[in-house]
Amino acid sequence: MATTAKQTDIKEHHSHAYSLIAYSVFAYVIGVTGLAALVFAMAGLLPLGQMVVVADNNVSAGFVNLLLLAIWGGQHSIMARPAFKSWINRHFSAALERSNYVLMSGAALMLVVVLWQPLNGVGWQVEGRAAILFWLMFVAGWSYLLAATFAINHFDLFGLRQAWLAAHNREYTPLPFKENWMYRYSRHPIMLGVLVGVWFTPAMTASALMMAVGLTIYIAIGVYFEEKDLRNSIGPRYDDYRRRVGALFTLRKH
Repeated sequence: MATTAKQTDIKEHHSHAYSLIAYSVFAYVIGVTGLAALVFAMAGLLPLGQMVVVADNNVSAGFVNLLLLAIWGGQHSIMARPAFKSWINRHFSAALERSNYVLMSGAALMLVVVLWQPLNGVGWQVEGRAAILFWLMFVAGWSYLLAATFAINHFDLFGLRQAWLAAHNREYTPLPFKENWMYRYSRHPIMLGVLVGVWFTPAMTASALMMAVGLTIYIAIGVYFEEKDLRNSIGPRYDDYRRRVGALFTLRKH
């Protein structure tokens, strides 16, 4: 009987471990897919503003788009708050906190791309050699974002590390604050990558331009609140970091 009970416990542990890993991988796929959808839409490879059309003029289209941005931004902001994290950890494993955030962020971003409404007009259409420069900057921006995720720990950022450690009965320890790679010159290189990616779009339709403006405004607001959280969690060391390194780029090293 004791052996049978032990075998049952082992099976339950393995089942729980597999569930944690499977869920975190699923969340990762959704999160990455949402980001990829944005990149492809800004590149013109996905029909931004043409998938599900419900607005028949710029005013109504703009209103729907603002609502979509508010939903996406609200999801990001609410799920990042300590009170929400405490609430969701009472219903899910704490090891899946980051995975839940990644999953919902990816789903919300896909919703934005799919339901984005078309606006009449063109921001700019770059051609010739200038278009090559724009495409190079476009690719560089998104590549910079990807590199920045690995500079801090890609797998921790997307929740995979947390689930893996929990599945193997190992305690999670937050990553120490380090000034790796581009973080020596930019406090928010991921945000910088997004800004470069969305603005260096050779064929900037009015629909894409509203997306770029909306994301820029959200990043400005998000960076403000993220800075407050980082100062509270890291303390004086982050204050020193802020004095030496610019939010997006550093013009002069102190």
